[in-house]
Amino acid sequence: MIRVDPVTLEFNGVRLEPLALHHLDGLRAAAADGELWNLRITSVPAPHETEQYIRAALEMDNRLAFAVIDAASGTVVGSTSYHDIVPAVDRVEIGYTWYAKSRQRSHVNTSCKLLLLSHAFDTLGCLVVGLRTDNFNYASQAAIERLGAKKDGTIRHHAPRRDGTVRDTVMYSILRGEWPEIKSQLHYRLSRHAES
Repeated sequence: MIRVDPVTLEFNGVRLEPLALHHLDGLRAAAADGELWNLRITSVPAPHETEQYIRAALEMDNRLAFAVIDAASGTVVGSTSYHDIVPAVDRVEIGYTWYAKSRQRSHVNTSCKLLLLSHAFDTLGCLVVGLRTDNFNYASQAAIERLGAKKDGTIRHHAPRRDGTVRDTVMYSILRGEWPEIKSQLHYRLSRHAES
């Protein structure tokens, strides 16, 4: 049975630190880079909501939230989490993920996913890692599919959006047996990014 404890992970210039209130100003600045809270399909906090966002993440029993840090500068560039942790079936999900607009389409997301997936499969011993997204978040769906995750299906009328509408949730997963090939592909993608 897996046990998910707070941990700091670092790779390829990206550090994941357990989210804490001292990340407040950095998280607020990251969200302001692109005014990401205006996107109805994300959970990015508005500036006045950032402290409550952190507190809510810390209070969730089955979530381990991280601040995504640029290791060289120490700048907070976003957030991601393990969530919906189910030790009885050795499952975690990766989500609540967002990055400052200036860090999108960079090496950051691939590096974070490699860190989180490696820790989940190689250290924690997970048998499956899930990912989910809004049915209208096509960019997120494409990014998850580029990882090599398989689409499990769509849960209709599943969760409220910030604007009061209700989203359908698209569910994906990666099984332990699929991880070695996906890991190789992520390393390959990062090497190609470094060359460009």
